[in-house]
Amino acid sequence: MTTGKKVARRKLSLLELASELDNVSKACRIMGYSRQQFYEIRRNYQTFGAEGLVDRLPGPREPHPNRVDEATEDRILAYSLEFPTHGPVRVAQQLVLQGVQVSSGGVRGVWSRNGMLTRHCKPPQVSAIQK
Repeated sequence: MTTGKKVARRKLSLLELASELDNVSKACRIMGYSRQQFYEIRRNYQTFGAEGLVDRLPGPREPHPNRVDEATEDRILAYSLEFPTHGPVRVAQQLVLQGVQVSSGGVRGVWSRNGMLTRHCKPPQVSAIQK
């Protein structure tokens, strides 16, 4: 049994105990939950059923929709390796001259994802550029 399922089972036990005792405060005190957590758990259970008791990580599951495509990212990485002392503004301006539309923030995002925020670090995706 996974940890998520154990937590879900414990939450279900809290809901059952509260209904048996007819006292939310006492059930929460016994199980170690706050009343606010109880009401959130109950709302999730009523809305989603047993799946609502499993903890989910907040945030999006997919890459951001405004993220640059792979071809642009490869061009940014290739240019940055050729000219490692250029900043994100200059890289963006030079790529616009080559027909690649990208902002300086987009360049910095690519650098951040690839561990290239300083000129002294080794680029991890050299193999992707050589394709």
